[in-house]
Amino acid sequence: MEYKDLESYILKRQSLSRALTLFSWDQETEAPKESNEQTTTYVGILSNELFQVITDPKVYQILIELNQQDLASHQQAVVREWLKDVKRLQKIPAHKYQKHQELLMKSQHIWQTAKKENDYKLFMPYLQQIVEEEKEFAGYRQENNEKLYDILLNDFEPGFLSEQLDQFFQQLKEQIVPLLHNIQKSSHQIDTAFLHQSFDIDKQKTFNRWLAKYIGFDFDKGVIKESEHPFTTNFHNKDVRITTHYYENNLESALFSTIHETGHAIYEMNIADKITMTPIGTGASMGMHESQSRFYENMIGRSAQFWKPIYPKLQETFEKQLHNISFDNFIESINRVQASLIRTEADELTYALHIMVRYELEKKMFEEDIDFKQLPQLWKDLYQEYLGVTPQNDSEGILQDIHWAGGDFGYFPSYAIGSAVAAQIYAYMQKNTLIEKWIEEGNFQALKDYLKEHLHQYGGIYNTNELLCKLTGEKFNPQYYIEYLKNKFTKIYHIKTN
Repeated sequence: MEYKDLESYILKRQSLSRALTLFSWDQETEAPKESNEQTTTYVGILSNELFQVITDPKVYQILIELNQQDLASHQQAVVREWLKDVKRLQKIPAHKYQKHQELLMKSQHIWQTAKKENDYKLFMPYLQQIVEEEKEFAGYRQENNEKLYDILLNDFEPGFLSEQLDQFFQQLKEQIVPLLHNIQKSSHQIDTAFLHQSFDIDKQKTFNRWLAKYIGFDFDKGVIKESEHPFTTNFHNKDVRITTHYYENNLESALFSTIHETGHAIYEMNIADKITMTPIGTGASMGMHESQSRFYENMIGRSAQFWKPIYPKLQETFEKQLHNISFDNFIESINRVQASLIRTEADELTYALHIMVRYELEKKMFEEDIDFKQLPQLWKDLYQEYLGVTPQNDSEGILQDIHWAGGDFGYFPSYAIGSAVAAQIYAYMQKNTLIEKWIEEGNFQALKDYLKEHLHQYGGIYNTNELLCKLTGEKFNPQYYIEYLKNKFTKIYHIKTN
């Protein structure tokens, strides 16, 4: 048996997978609102075909034999990941898998309606059914009494378990929550009113396209569209698509969504040609992927070095609104801390606290006999405890994210992991590269080339910890993130530390 015996199955698998991705992209961007019900039928059939390819006994036999051979590293990784997928799916009855995919497609449509109508009760039965089925499917894979939630975490972040994440979030509770409370009591106030004037949407679109290209987005290999919830998707390294969302009275929302999603896109565009159309032709993990978007958005995009050469262009674009706003005022404003209700609009300091709320609720759903009617109140209680704010309705509370409607349990922690990984990589690059000089000179090709060589090209060949060790010499270490946040925001808010 040779690796080439697997290649036709790889192509079929990727073709079906990307067809499903295309439906998902279309539903989020330009599909007619009445299309969902019939399109769900297509999605169910394609999902079943993909299920059959992944779990095909003939493919499984090829994988078993190849797994005993001395293959190239990327070939070994393809075999490894496919075998993991077989383990994840083979015990699930095919008809149940298809029905579950149809449920997820329908539930996302119901979620959109529930959010618009501010009605959690409309979505709740779907959420409860999704959790029950996800528990059932995770139970098929359970070994040695491992936690069901850990099984789901491993799908998004291989090598990370809730025990480690509990310690990570405990550090945030002990060090970042008190810092936030000190900032909230600080006499230093940052005026951000100028960011909420009326900013012409067409001008925003023009500037954001320029901004994406400036930091490395290749429009010959990608497109930018609009969606309610900004996201990135890829078909291969020469077709990577991102979205953003524009608000007339919020200039920074689209700016930082664009920078964030461009970070994701650059990762995908940098993946090596030899693996891009394989099961490992994407990021190493959701956390590593998020580290790259957070790296671009926060470490780079909120820095003075980044805006120094391009703030005049932004002022020129919005001359009426910004001509009297000094550079220092602008930089301080885009780095202000203001506890908010919406995760996607969160500032850099409080973002991980939003994730902590979702992490704790996900664990309750999978590890406790929870009454789903209580979720909105539990959400409110945690927001008040950690961020000092309380949602007034379901749309700005329990219904604000689409992830649970899509069955993506165990996904949210990757956002916090990604923020911490970004800080770890940035600390290393500050000491070992010319990154700050590159940023100030607008030399994003040098940065892009460096990240491609050391991280991006490998796709899913290595996991997060393996990539961190290859680059920095150590595994995941959240202390870099905590120190980064403390140093940055105690300085901005003139807070004395012990």
